[in-house]
Amino acid sequence: QVQLVESGGGLVQPGGSLRLSCAASGSTRRFTSMAWYRQAPGKQRDLVAVIDSIGGTHYADSVKGRFTISRDTVKNTMYLQMNSLNPEGTAIYYCNIAVSLDVYWGQGTEVTVSS
Repeated sequence: QVQLVESGGGLVQPGGSLRLSCAASGSTRRFTSMAWYRQAPGKQRDLVAVIDSIGGTHYADSVKGRFTISRDTVKNTMYLQMNSLNPEGTAIYYCNIAVSLDVYWGQGTEVTVSS
């Protein structure tokens, strides 16, 4: 079993920055990828960024150049540095991890971008 706990969400003004964290525990040694998704009110959950087991990354076009995904292997924690946030960034952000054939999700952390 794997547990994921997100943190770092909150209220930020347009143009501001936030850093989200996703702490993983349990059987994560064989993970293949970790990712951030977000779900805005009334919309589907969309991929934001993904990082694989060797550090390769991929971003949604809407966040390229503004968001950075990273992972601390010692702390077993994934991060999402979000810069130049705009109101379209308002959503619940979820992290997930793929371990062998299983996928686990965190409970989400809410981000609100508003003046």
